[in-house]
Amino acid sequence: MDLNWYGLSCFRVREGGVTIVCDPYDKSVGLTPPRLKADLVTVSHDQPGHNNVERVTGDPKVFSAPGEYEVKNVFVTGLQTYHRRHNGSAERNVAFFFEIGDFTIGHLGDLGEVPNQSEIEELNMGEIDILMVPVGGSDVLDPTRAVEVIGMLEPRIVVPMHYQHAGLAGAVGDNLADVDKVSQGVRCLSPRAARHAQVDQDVPARRNPGGAAQPLAIAKGHAATKPR
Repeated sequence: MDLNWYGLSCFRVREGGVTIVCDPYDKSVGLTPPRLKADLVTVSHDQPGHNNVERVTGDPKVFSAPGEYEVKNVFVTGLQTYHRRHNGSAERNVAFFFEIGDFTIGHLGDLGEVPNQSEIEELNMGEIDILMVPVGGSDVLDPTRAVEVIGMLEPRIVVPMHYQHAGLAGAVGDNLADVDKVSQGVRCLSPRAARHAQVDQDVPARRNPGGAAQPLAIAKGHAATKPR
């Protein structure tokens, strides 16, 4: 499987001849939107940093709501979560999970509130191989809350996203933390490496001394494979 990161929360996933694009952004975020071709596109939050579906070619199916879908033998689950809750109102975020080939992949989008256990149980999903998690704080999860969500979902590989990096407009990037502030207790594949990473299905979870699964990092441009 090929995983590419294009900044902020935008990723392309390719496996078995199917291409998924998650959260394509508008130029207002300060970055040049990539011109990508896809079979399906997901939008977690109807905001310019996540909803530039017009930039994606190939007449893709576009999903922006909770539910269960199937496109070209890819099973998609959209889980309703929240970007922000404030004074009794709630701003929706949709976290998407994909069963594609031998992989289960999650993209948490513009998640800002830690889901409750009942929301997680709604997934009714087995082990998650790769989880893309916002970590920059401000309106999305900060590192502490990101670690909490990672602990709830227990993925084998974590890819942090939506943090401060070069090219972001001041209004977008100034309030975000750098990815290096993510807790050192979480092993991550940095999106800097995920500009092009290849992942084998056999990548194992490592166990920490307490016995809990610890997400495994993989090196830039190399497949992570089971040690012999």
